[in-house]
Parts: sequence; structure tokens; C-alpha cells
Amino acid sequence: MGSLQLCSVEIASLLPQLVNVLVVSADVSDAVVTVHARTRSGVPAGCTGCGQLSAWCHSRYVRHLADVTLGGRPLRIELSVRRLYCENPTCPKVTFAEQVPGLTVRHQRRTPQLQRLVEAVGVVLAGRGGARMLRILNVTLSRLGLDRRTVRKYARARTWQEVMRRPPRKPSTLDPYLDYPQQRWDEGQHSAKILHGELRTKGCLGHYQRVKMAVAPLRRGLPLDEPRERPPSPREAARWITTHPGRRSPHINDRLDRLLDHCPELRHTHDLVRRFASMLDNHDATPLPRWLDDLANSGLASLAGLAGALREDRHAVAQGIPPLTTPGSTKVASPMSSCKNA
Repeated sequence: MGSLQLCSVEIASLLPQLVNVLVVSADVSDAVVTVHARTRSGVPAGCTGCGQLSAWCHSRYVRHLADVTLGGRPLRIELSVRRLYCENPTCPKVTFAEQVPGLTVRHQRRTPQLQRLVEAVGVVLAGRGGARMLRILNVTLSRLGLDRRTVRKYARARTWQEVMRRPPRKPSTLDPYLDYPQQRWDEGQHSAKILHGELRTKGCLGHYQRVKMAVAPLRRGLPLDEPRERPPSPREAARWITTHPGRRSPHINDRLDRLLDHCPELRHTHDLVRRFASMLDNHDATPLPRWLDDLANSGLASLAGLAGALREDRHAVAQGIPPLTTPGSTKVASPMSSCKNA
């Protein structure tokens, strides 16, 4: 079958994940469906280092994405994306690659939709693999871009965690430069030797073997293996929350923000702690009655219990937040008096 050109409207209706890009053409054959698309020029994108928006284009390159099957055929998306300059002078990144929500993920050659399907297959197979199921699913998985080794890994896993989680690796001298080999790989440069030479000109002192090992996952259609931080302990999280934001390092502020984004209850606790700290810093107990009400109605049993204990010890709490006074001023009545009957 020859190639078939389809218009953007038709493609977007079939593949809603392409709604945010411009579809140039689509080639349909017996073996594969290939969609050629590009991101829109002039549309700002967020820097992956600091989040600041930029539309200042440095260059373009093509990303090769595997997507879910379409009509029983493998779907490949050839997506032209921009590399943009970050206009934030304090950001460590000079340039960054734009990401398309719902279509691309950093260092990933699968679309999010396909990645979720791959992970779901891993969960289903874990602990239930076996020669018969492996034979049944092998063809389907191969269409998803998985080789036999990956299929065997899913089938032999005893639990789904063995498929979904990998232990964190130690940081290396190559880590600050990982965006570059990913960019060059997407541009078609797959020689570890050449990549190593180019990285050395950029100041990377990593050995050739380290570069070769770093790009090995890309040869199997997997993302680059980035260093992953261990999750904070409860003690560390509590220390971060009780430390004034101005006294936290930027790195800790970033980790705390990500932690709070994943746990609404912890964010609520953080906000209550910071409101109480603000009363102490400002020597102003005026907001205390309302704060105690919010604490009691937080929906968290431990905080509600704390609210009861603070109300019982209201005089000690009032003494702990003395109002600021100036020479010759009169003593201000404690706002805790309004809490006596609360």
C-alpha cells in the first residue's frame, strides 16, 4: 500500500494527543502509521530548569516517539520540537527542549499514553507470568516497542514494584550534561565515541565508558537513567516545614514543593505551621483564634488534638506570642481572651 496523506483536522480527531501541535502529514502503510508534526512557533514554553516561559528559539530537532497502535498498526510520531533559550539569568540552563503536554516527556521515547499502557502490562504480568502468557502477549508487547528481554522481565517479576521501581543510582560527572546526549540522539547521532568527544568540548570530564553506558538505554528505546533522590524521612520533612523558607536552600525548597504537590494533607499542615510561625515572627496573636478554628477543622486527627491542647493552655500560648511594645506604650490585651469560650 502506498502512503496516504491526511489533513490535520482528520488526524486531530483520531489522535487527540496531537491537538497541541501542527500535523504536517501522515503516511499509512501495511506496516506502520507515521505522523509528521511540529510544535507551534512563537508559543512560550516553560524552562525545565526554572519554569520561566520563553519563546526565544535556539534551534529545532526531530523527536521520534512511539505511540499506541492505530488500526492494529504501530504508530510513530516524528515531532519537530524547539530548543529554546532560557531568559532567566540566574537559571543554570542556557537552553532547554520544549515539552508538549500529553505527548512528550523528558528523556522518554514513548508518549505518556503508551508508557501508561506499558506499565499496566507490567502490573498485570507481575507474578502471573509464565510461558503460556508470555507467548500470548509477546506479539502485542513487541508492537509496543518492547524487546524480548523486557517482556521476560515483566513475566518473571514477582511483584509489580519490581517492574515499576528501580533503585536510585549514584550521581556521576555526566549528570549535568544529560540533556545534550539526549538532544544529539534525537537528532540522529548514536555514536557513543562521537558523543563523548562532543561532551568533552563542553567541559564534561566523564570517561568514554560512562557515556557509552549512559546512552545504552536509548538503544533499547528506554529513557536515560537519571539520578533519583531518595524520599525524605518524616524527620527531614518536619524540619523542612518548620524552617523559615528564607533559611532553606533552593534545593530543599524545590524538594519540599514537590513533596507538598504529592500530598495535600501535608501541604495543609505546612500552611498551618507557617501561619503560626508568622504570628511568632510578627509578635501578633490577633489571627490566633481563627487559626485555632482552622486547626480544629483541618480534618486531620493529630492537628485537631493539638488545637484542643492549645486551647486548654491558652494562657501559656498567649505569653509565647507577646505583642510588640514601644517605650511609653500601654500593654495590649491578649487576643487569647476571645478563645476562652471557644
